[in-house]
Amino acid sequence: MSFGQIEKAANKTVTDNFVKNYNSGDYNAIFSMFSAEMREALPKNEIVEFLTDLKTQAGIVTHREFIAYENETYASYKTTFERAVFVLNISIDGNSKINGLFIEPFVEENNSQNVINNLSVIDGLITKEQSELVFENVKTFPNHTLISIAIIKDGKATYYGINKEDNTVFTINNNKSVFEIGSISKVFSSTLLADFVIDGEIKLNDNINTYLKTSLNNDTKISFINLANHTSGVPRLPSNLDLNKVNPENPYKDYKAKELEEYLSKYLELANKGNYQYSNLGAGIIGYTLSEISNTTYENLLQSKIFSKYNMQNSTADISKIKGSLVKGLNTEGKEVPNWEFSILAGAGGILSTTEDLSKFVIAQLNTSDKVLVLTRQKTFEINNRMDIGLGWHLLKSQSQNIWYWHNGGTGGYSSSMVFDEASKNGIIILSNVSAFNPDMGNIDKLCFELMKTLEKE
Repeated sequence: MSFGQIEKAANKTVTDNFVKNYNSGDYNAIFSMFSAEMREALPKNEIVEFLTDLKTQAGIVTHREFIAYENETYASYKTTFERAVFVLNISIDGNSKINGLFIEPFVEENNSQNVINNLSVIDGLITKEQSELVFENVKTFPNHTLISIAIIKDGKATYYGINKEDNTVFTINNNKSVFEIGSISKVFSSTLLADFVIDGEIKLNDNINTYLKTSLNNDTKISFINLANHTSGVPRLPSNLDLNKVNPENPYKDYKAKELEEYLSKYLELANKGNYQYSNLGAGIIGYTLSEISNTTYENLLQSKIFSKYNMQNSTADISKIKGSLVKGLNTEGKEVPNWEFSILAGAGGILSTTEDLSKFVIAQLNTSDKVLVLTRQKTFEINNRMDIGLGWHLLKSQSQNIWYWHNGGTGGYSSSMVFDEASKNGIIILSNVSAFNPDMGNIDKLCFELMKTLEKE
C-alpha cells in the first residue's frame, strides 16, 4: 500500500454513513447506498447475510483509519471492530454511490517465518496433524501468548497448553489457568434463564417488565426469549455508554445498576425487533433481571445454579474470588493489559474460567436428562441457512452432518472459542490471552473449527 495520500471528502461521507448503518444494524440503508450495478452484483439478501455474519464474528466498528487509495479507486481503511481488525475497502461512483466493497483481514508485518515449532506430539493426546494446525494458527501471535485447549473426544477431555516465548512455540500444562472467556458468558446467562424456566419461576415468553422495579421507556415490552436469542431489538450497547469517553482498557467498569436503570427508563429504544441483532446489552439485561428476581448477585446465581452443580471450582464473575492462576491479558503488541470489569453487564461477558471447568460444562451437555441444558440448545430462531440460535448457543448447520453448538468471546486481552457436537460427543474449547483487537484473533475460531474437523475423521 502507498501511504501519504489524503482521504477525499466524498469517500469520508460515504464511509461514515456505511459504518453508522452497519453499527446500528440498518443493512437495508447500506443496500440503498449501492449503485444499480452493485445491487445487481450483490443482492440485498446476500449483503444482509454477509453483514449479519460479520457482526456476529467481529462486532461493531469502534475505530477506523484511512490508509490509501488502492488502484486509484478503492479507499482503504484499517478498521477496528470489537473482536477483529480488517481492511475495509469502498469505492464510489460519480454520484457517491458504492460500486465496490470488500473486507479483508488487516495483516501487520511479522516475522512468523522465524518462529520455531517446539510443540510436543503426544500419543493419545494430540496428533501430528493437530499439532501442525495449532502451530500454523498461533505462530503470528506475540511473545508471551498463552493458549489452553481442551479436546473432548467421545465425551472425555484431554488438555493441551501452548506458550510462545522468544519466537518459539512450545507445550505447557495450563488446563487450570484462568482466562477471561468474554461472550461465552452469554451461554451461562442463558443457562441461568433456562434454570429459572425449568423451576417454574418464569416463562420464556414472559416480558421482563413484570419482574423489574424500573419501568421501561414508553412501556416497551421485552421478552426473555428475545433477549436470549438476540431478536429483542435491543441495541448492541446502551446509548448512555459512550465507548469514546470511557477508559478503553476497562470500558464497562463504571457502568453500574444506576446507569442501566436510567437507560431502561429514559432512553431504551428498539430497532429491527424480531430480527437477529447480536446484543451485549441484551445478555447483560438477562443477568440483571434474574438477579433482581432472586434478590442476589449474578455471581451468586452462577455459583449456586451452575458452577457448584458441575464442579467448576475455578470459575467466577468476580475477579477478586479467583482461586487459581490468572493469565494476564495481552494487547496486540503482547504487553499486559488490565482485566475488564463488566459490572452490571456481567451477563454479557464477565466470566473467568479454565478449560478444565468448561470441559465439565460441555460434558454435562451430553447428559440428555439435564433439562436445563437441553432447553438452552433448542432452536428458537433461524438466523440464516447456515446458523440457528437456541438460548445463547449458536447452532451451526454447515460444519458437519450434525449440529455444532458454538459460542466465542473476546475482550481487550483475551479471545476464546467453544464448540461441541452432542451426537458425536466431541468438542473443542480454546482460551487464550490473544486480544480481541489482534488482527489475527480470527485464528482462534479457525483453529477451534479445524481441530473439531480432525475429531470427525478419527
